[in-house]
Amino acid sequence: MKSYLMPLVAVAALTAAHTATAATGEELLQSKACVACHQVDTKMVGPAYKEVAAKYADQEDGREHVINSIKNGSSGVWGPIPMPPNAVTDEEAEILADHILSLK
Repeated sequence: MKSYLMPLVAVAALTAAHTATAATGEELLQSKACVACHQVDTKMVGPAYKEVAAKYADQEDGREHVINSIKNGSSGVWGPIPMPPNAVTDEEAEILADHILSLK
């Protein structure tokens, strides 16, 4: 009986891990501290996501710039208040950047 349970447990664990990382960009934005300073349409402490998309979506290195800013923070780009680094994985930073850049 144990030999039948191990594959089932392994499949369940892999499914749970995939589901946990399969968050949409919007869900991820809402789960991170981003929303404390940013909104989709309105400038708050930081620029609106649509402003970021308008500035970087069509730039050749725009995606990488946004990913880098999310992971490492930035200063002086949108005003005097710096953006701190965010506690995100590389994968999460990519998902967030792709979502933000899609909001043009």
